Amino acid sequence: MYKNFLFDLYGTLIDINTDEWCDELWDRMALLYTLSGAAYTGKELHETYDALVEDEKKRIPQDKYTTTPEPLIQNVFIRMYTDKGVECSQEIAAYTGRVFRALSIKFIKLYDGVYELFEAIRDHGGKIYLLSNAQRIFTEPEIRMLGIYDEFDYVMISSDEGCAKPDKKFYECMLKKFKMKREETIMIGNDYVTDIKGSFEAGIDSLYLHTDISPEIKGELLAKYKIMSGSLFEAKEALFPY
Repeated sequence: MYKNFLFDLYGTLIDINTDEWCDELWDRMALLYTLSGAAYTGKELHETYDALVEDEKKRIPQDKYTTTPEPLIQNVFIRMYTDKGVECSQEIAAYTGRVFRALSIKFIKLYDGVYELFEAIRDHGGKIYLLSNAQRIFTEPEIRMLGIYDEFDYVMISSDEGCAKPDKKFYECMLKKFKMKREETIMIGNDYVTDIKGSFEAGIDSLYLHTDISPEIKGELLAKYKIMSGSLFEAKEALFPY
């Protein structure tokens, strides 16, 4: 019987569609920066953003990750101000990040069956954890808005740890923090590499959900449970058949 249920977020519990590549988004963000004294064109801002993300990855100490460094995106928003000689506080950077996220989201909602699965886990004495490749300035407001933040016993986000799935070190952060036994822990996610292969390499079981935003499976699917319909109701039945 599993006691620790680790969940991916986007594509697993939350159905989301974003577009961070459209010119209109970057033109609007450039206008925000320019109105704040940091003049950019949309194209310049987009190119600067991409370059700074890569630079922030290089600044992460190598002992924090094995294969997959995860930068703190807030630092990127700060540097896009300071590179133009404009001071930027953490609060302004966080607000800028939320504007960016709001402009990029086309829709966001919970998948059907989230609460039913959570209730079944609680009824069986389990604990619910979030293990997400994400940025806290985006993700925490979103899960609070959707009403599930307090459903988790702990929320672990890759931007806070400096590494991301499928890096085994990210899984180890959660396992070590709560002294979880691997045989009592399962990862639930929709990505056959980051969620399933990553958890396999960390020595824990997994449940794969094939949802509409799951990457194409191009290798072996190493999950103990496979829910190809993507249904959280079917996941509940697989995990708790009695």
